[in-house]
Amino acid sequence: MFLSRYLGSAVAALAGFALQVQADTWDMPTPYPDATFHTANIHEFAKDITAATDGALEIKVHSAGSLFKHPEISKAVRSGQVPVGEFFLSLLANDNPAFGIDSMPFLATNYDEAQHLWAAQKDVIDGLLDEQGLMVLYAVPWPPQGLFTTKEITSVDDLAGLKFRTYNATLEEFANLAGAAPTQVEVPDIPQAFSTGRVEAMITSPSTGVNSKAWDFLSHYTNIQAWIPKNIVVVNKRAFRRLDEATQTAVLEAAAAAEARGWEMSKAETEAQTKVLAENGVTVSEPSEELMTGLREIGAQMLENWKGEAGEAGAALLSAYQQ
Repeated sequence: MFLSRYLGSAVAALAGFALQVQADTWDMPTPYPDATFHTANIHEFAKDITAATDGALEIKVHSAGSLFKHPEISKAVRSGQVPVGEFFLSLLANDNPAFGIDSMPFLATNYDEAQHLWAAQKDVIDGLLDEQGLMVLYAVPWPPQGLFTTKEITSVDDLAGLKFRTYNATLEEFANLAGAAPTQVEVPDIPQAFSTGRVEAMITSPSTGVNSKAWDFLSHYTNIQAWIPKNIVVVNKRAFRRLDEATQTAVLEAAAAAEARGWEMSKAETEAQTKVLAENGVTVSEPSEELMTGLREIGAQMLENWKGEAGEAGAALLSAYQQ
């Protein structure tokens, strides 16, 4: 009897030890603070994986660029320094123009159009990232992008000479075409950049405006609904393939749930955060027709430039979207 109980306890202990050995923790860098809805969604994604795998795989989220700065995240996942990460998709536009089509001004300006664009874009993105040893898990859009400024803007001419915050090649092109002075600034540095006069204008989401407490350093938000860009979550293919089949399935199911949840969060965010801007003293306004005419002209020129750079693959992607 004693021996039986002893052997039973030993087997249980060994089983517990085996589970501990097999348990894995993945570090996941993200560029945005915990208050950002993208990061909140990622925390839910991580919880879903932990629950579905009974703790065999845990995702440790490193938010606000605390582990890797935003431009370094895709490279860190590609090199295997971390197995999974999130970044702004169009940051990779220099690698291939297809990565940046969702940041083309006035191409897709509402959620239905953005969903249709992602459907047209996804296979292309899958193929491009596969060549880099990466696999797409999911993508979630930001709210439609608006214009934040330190003064009222009624025409494109009002942007001339302003120091304009950029975060990718597409927005740098936009700033140049508008006659503004492009300045690279990451999200955590926005308040200081405005407060010190390093930038005077930016196009970004109401979410980023609220999380940055824009009312502390600027006065106007113009709802131009320029584009609906996406964040993307990717996994290193080698790391993913090392998981057993059940854990792979759990990750993919959690990713699908995160994408569906994230799109709904983005929609709710748009209305809620625009209201917060107004409640805190930012002048929220619809754009003048003169401003929109000038902005659409810039968008049309940028799309023509994009088509010239994107070649046949870009033409096919655009054709699929426009069908």
